[in-house]
Amino acid sequence: MDILLLRHGKTSMNQDGRYQGKTDVPLCPEGAEALRRDGILPEVQRVYVSPLSRARETAAICFPHAEQRVISGFSEMDFGSFEGKNYKEMEHDPDYRAWVDGMCRGKCPGGESMAEFIHRTAVAFLSVLREAAELGEKSLIITAHGGTLMALLSHFGSPCRDYYDYGVKNGQGFQCRWAKPDFPPVLTDIQRFSCLHEVRVGGFK
Repeated sequence: MDILLLRHGKTSMNQDGRYQGKTDVPLCPEGAEALRRDGILPEVQRVYVSPLSRARETAAICFPHAEQRVISGFSEMDFGSFEGKNYKEMEHDPDYRAWVDGMCRGKCPGGESMAEFIHRTAVAFLSVLREAAELGEKSLIITAHGGTLMALLSHFGSPCRDYYDYGVKNGQGFQCRWAKPDFPPVLTDIQRFSCLHEVRVGGFK
Protein backbone atom coordinates (compact mmCIF):
# COMPACT_ATOMS: atom_id res chain seq x y z
CA MET A 1 0.00 0.00 0.00
CA ASP A 2 1.32 3.45 -0.94
CA ILE A 3 0.94 6.02 1.85
CA LEU A 4 1.00 9.80 1.50
CA LEU A 5 1.43 11.94 4.62
CA LEU A 6 0.79 15.66 4.13
CA ARG A 7 1.27 18.47 6.64
CA HIS A 8 -1.37 21.20 6.57
CA GLY A 9 -0.79 24.61 5.01
CA LYS A 10 0.41 27.68 6.86
CA THR A 11 -1.68 29.52 9.46
CA SER A 12 -1.24 32.90 11.14
CA MET A 13 0.08 31.08 14.23
CA ASN A 14 2.69 29.34 12.08
CA GLN A 15 3.73 32.74 10.80
CA ASP A 16 4.19 34.01 14.35
CA GLY A 17 6.00 30.86 15.53
CA ARG A 18 3.28 30.02 18.05
CA TYR A 19 2.46 26.59 19.42
CA GLN A 20 -0.91 25.63 17.91
CA GLY A 21 -1.44 22.11 19.15
CA LYS A 22 -5.13 21.40 19.54
CA THR A 23 -6.05 25.07 19.12
CA ASP A 24 -8.32 25.20 16.08
CA VAL A 25 -7.14 27.91 13.70
CA PRO A 26 -7.78 28.16 9.94
CA LEU A 27 -5.28 28.53 7.15
CA CYS A 28 -4.07 32.04 6.51
CA PRO A 29 -4.65 33.43 2.98
CA GLU A 30 -0.98 32.96 2.10
CA GLY A 31 -1.11 29.36 3.25
CA ALA A 32 -4.17 28.55 1.18
CA GLU A 33 -2.69 30.21 -1.91
CA ALA A 34 0.58 28.29 -1.54
CA LEU A 35 -1.33 24.99 -1.46
CA ARG A 36 -3.22 25.87 -4.64
CA ARG A 37 0.05 26.78 -6.34
CA ASP A 38 2.03 23.76 -5.19
CA GLY A 39 -0.25 20.97 -6.33
CA ILE A 40 -3.81 19.66 -6.48
CA LEU A 41 -4.74 16.00 -6.97
CA PRO A 42 -8.38 16.00 -8.13
CA GLU A 43 -8.39 12.23 -8.80
CA VAL A 44 -8.03 11.35 -5.12
CA GLN A 45 -11.20 9.68 -3.82
CA ARG A 46 -10.64 9.47 -0.07
CA VAL A 47 -8.45 11.19 2.50
CA TYR A 48 -8.11 10.68 6.26
CA VAL A 49 -7.85 13.97 8.11
CA SER A 50 -7.29 15.50 11.50
CA PRO A 51 -10.48 17.12 12.83
CA LEU A 52 -8.78 20.54 13.09
CA SER A 53 -9.83 23.04 10.46
CA ARG A 54 -6.34 23.75 9.12
CA ALA A 55 -5.99 20.09 8.14
CA ARG A 56 -9.49 19.81 6.72
CA GLU A 57 -9.09 23.00 4.70
CA THR A 58 -5.79 21.69 3.34
CA ALA A 59 -7.44 18.45 2.26
CA ALA A 60 -10.30 20.34 0.63
CA ILE A 61 -7.85 22.40 -1.44
CA CYS A 62 -5.39 19.65 -2.37
CA PHE A 63 -7.92 16.84 -2.88
CA PRO A 64 -11.07 18.73 -3.91
CA HIS A 65 -13.15 15.69 -4.88
CA ALA A 66 -12.13 13.41 -2.01
CA GLU A 67 -14.32 12.13 0.78
CA GLN A 68 -12.85 13.25 4.11
CA ARG A 69 -12.76 10.74 6.95
CA VAL A 70 -12.09 12.58 10.19
CA ILE A 71 -9.79 10.80 12.67
CA SER A 72 -9.64 12.46 16.08
CA GLY A 73 -6.38 10.69 16.96
CA PHE A 74 -4.60 12.57 14.16
CA SER A 75 -4.91 15.93 15.96
CA GLU A 76 -1.67 17.73 16.72
CA MET A 77 0.06 17.26 20.07
CA ASP A 78 -1.69 18.99 22.97
CA PHE A 79 0.78 21.61 24.21
CA GLY A 80 -1.36 22.54 27.19
CA SER A 81 -0.47 25.91 28.73
CA PHE A 82 2.10 26.57 26.00
CA GLU A 83 -0.53 26.85 23.26
CA GLY A 84 -0.99 30.23 21.65
CA LYS A 85 2.47 31.41 22.75
CA ASN A 86 5.87 31.48 21.09
CA TYR A 87 9.29 30.82 22.54
CA LYS A 88 10.08 34.51 23.05
CA GLU A 89 7.03 34.93 25.27
CA MET A 90 8.03 31.90 27.37
CA GLU A 91 11.81 32.19 27.52
CA HIS A 92 11.65 32.94 31.25
CA ASP A 93 8.90 30.44 32.05
CA PRO A 94 10.51 27.70 34.20
CA ASP A 95 8.05 25.05 33.00
CA TYR A 96 8.81 25.87 29.40
CA ARG A 97 12.56 25.96 29.97
CA ALA A 98 12.43 22.55 31.65
CA TRP A 99 10.42 21.13 28.77
CA VAL A 100 12.82 22.50 26.15
CA ASP A 101 15.87 21.33 28.09
CA GLY A 102 14.31 17.85 28.02
CA MET A 103 14.20 17.97 24.18
CA CYS A 104 10.45 18.67 24.37
CA ARG A 105 9.79 15.04 25.29
CA GLY A 106 8.26 15.59 28.72
CA LYS A 107 4.65 16.33 29.55
CA CYS A 108 3.42 19.83 28.75
CA PRO A 109 1.55 21.40 31.71
CA GLY A 110 -2.09 20.58 31.04
CA GLY A 111 -1.18 18.76 27.84
CA GLU A 112 0.58 15.66 26.51
CA SER A 113 4.06 14.23 26.62
CA MET A 114 5.73 13.13 23.40
CA ALA A 115 5.29 9.47 24.37
CA GLU A 116 1.56 9.97 25.02
CA PHE A 117 1.16 11.79 21.72
CA ILE A 118 2.98 9.11 19.74
CA HIS A 119 0.90 6.38 21.36
CA ARG A 120 -2.37 8.18 20.63
CA THR A 121 -1.39 8.80 17.01
CA ALA A 122 -0.15 5.25 16.50
CA VAL A 123 -3.41 3.75 17.80
CA ALA A 124 -5.37 5.92 15.36
CA PHE A 125 -3.09 4.93 12.48
CA LEU A 126 -3.50 1.22 13.16
CA SER A 127 -7.27 1.62 13.06
CA VAL A 128 -7.09 3.50 9.76
CA LEU A 129 -4.74 0.91 8.23
CA ARG A 130 -7.08 -1.93 9.16
CA GLU A 131 -10.03 -0.09 7.62
CA ALA A 132 -8.11 0.68 4.43
CA ALA A 133 -6.94 -2.93 4.16
CA GLU A 134 -10.48 -4.23 4.62
CA LEU A 135 -11.64 -1.88 1.85
CA GLY A 136 -8.93 -3.23 -0.42
CA GLU A 137 -7.30 0.19 -0.80
CA LYS A 138 -4.04 0.38 -2.72
CA SER A 139 -3.22 3.81 -1.37
CA LEU A 140 -3.81 5.83 1.78
CA ILE A 141 -3.65 9.61 2.20
CA ILE A 142 -3.46 11.39 5.54
CA THR A 143 -3.63 15.16 5.93
CA ALA A 144 -2.69 16.23 9.41
CA HIS A 145 0.07 18.05 11.31
CA GLY A 146 3.82 18.20 11.47
CA GLY A 147 3.79 16.44 14.81
CA THR A 148 1.46 13.74 13.52
CA LEU A 149 3.82 12.93 10.66
CA MET A 150 6.83 12.86 12.99
CA ALA A 151 5.00 10.61 15.43
CA LEU A 152 3.93 8.08 12.80
CA LEU A 153 7.22 7.82 10.97
CA SER A 154 9.41 7.70 14.08
CA HIS A 155 7.20 4.91 15.44
CA PHE A 156 6.56 2.84 12.30
CA GLY A 157 9.27 3.92 9.87
CA SER A 158 12.19 1.74 8.77
CA PRO A 159 15.06 2.32 9.14
CA CYS A 160 14.33 3.66 12.60
CA ARG A 161 15.01 7.39 12.96
CA ASP A 162 14.44 10.05 15.58
CA TYR A 163 11.16 11.95 15.88
CA TYR A 164 12.79 15.23 14.84
CA ASP A 165 14.31 13.73 11.69
CA TYR A 166 10.84 13.82 10.14
CA GLY A 167 10.11 17.52 10.46
CA VAL A 168 8.70 19.23 7.36
CA LYS A 169 7.41 22.68 6.51
CA ASN A 170 3.76 23.52 5.89
CA GLY A 171 2.37 21.89 2.76
CA GLN A 172 5.17 19.32 2.63
CA GLY A 173 5.19 15.67 3.58
CA PHE A 174 6.32 12.12 2.87
CA GLN A 175 5.55 9.20 0.61
CA CYS A 176 6.18 5.69 1.90
CA ARG A 177 5.06 2.09 1.48
CA TRP A 178 3.47 -0.57 3.64
CA ALA A 179 4.80 -3.47 1.60
CA LYS A 180 3.83 -6.35 3.88
CA PRO A 181 0.28 -6.33 5.27
CA ASP A 182 1.48 -7.26 8.75
CA PHE A 183 0.71 -5.76 12.15
CA PRO A 184 2.42 -3.90 13.62
CA PRO A 185 3.12 -2.26 10.26
CA VAL A 186 6.55 -1.26 9.00
CA LEU A 187 6.72 1.75 6.67
CA THR A 188 9.55 1.70 4.13
CA ASP A 189 10.76 3.62 1.05
CA ILE A 190 10.21 6.88 2.91
CA GLN A 191 10.65 9.87 0.62
CA ARG A 192 10.22 13.51 1.51
CA PHE A 193 8.44 15.88 -0.90
CA SER A 194 8.37 19.67 -0.81
CA CYS A 195 5.08 20.04 -2.69
CA LEU A 196 2.40 17.84 -4.23
CA HIS A 197 3.79 18.50 -7.71
CA GLU A 198 6.57 16.06 -6.77
CA VAL A 199 4.22 13.25 -5.75
CA ARG A 200 3.92 10.13 -7.90
CA VAL A 201 0.25 10.49 -8.75
CA GLY A 202 -0.45 6.98 -10.02
CA GLY A 203 -0.78 5.29 -6.64
CA PHE A 204 -3.01 7.90 -5.06
CA LYS A 205 -6.49 7.63 -6.54
